Amino acid sequence: MAPHPNARTCPNCRAVMIRMVLDHRRPISEVAATFGVSRGTLHRWLRRHRSRGLFDFIRAHNREAAHRTKPEIWIVPLPTRAQFLNVIESLFSGMARAIVHNSDYASPQAAREAIDRYFAERNDHFRRHPRRAGNRIWGKERVPSAFAEHNNCKDPEY
Repeated sequence: MAPHPNARTCPNCRAVMIRMVLDHRRPISEVAATFGVSRGTLHRWLRRHRSRGLFDFIRAHNREAAHRTKPEIWIVPLPTRAQFLNVIESLFSGMARAIVHNSDYASPQAAREAIDRYFAERNDHFRRHPRRAGNRIWGKERVPSAFAEHNNCKDPEY
């Protein structure tokens, strides 16, 4: 991507700044002041640099996964509306209450098998009943759900 006409730095200078922060552990405010850019701008460049690294990692993983029996990683946009996220959260919290909390599995493999079985049963129900499930599946966990303050991971400000 070409820098805009008013850019104070070239892509090579940006790379030097990123290396100074990440490799040489220089403070962001010091590096930004040295090169005459704002801290916010340098933070934005660091986020872009890190996200490119993530995408490179995912591409390399998927290339290897194509030759082995590893799962592929797909990045997809998800809606940010609370209703969608609440459904996801309720599914995983139901799984946690039914499978993970108060469990005594002999091995990690046994726990994985229990989680796989849980999702297989849920998926099977949806395949057999493709309409909205609603109350037919919610609240049907193997262990009754109960709120416990020590399991609350949400920010108390909300």
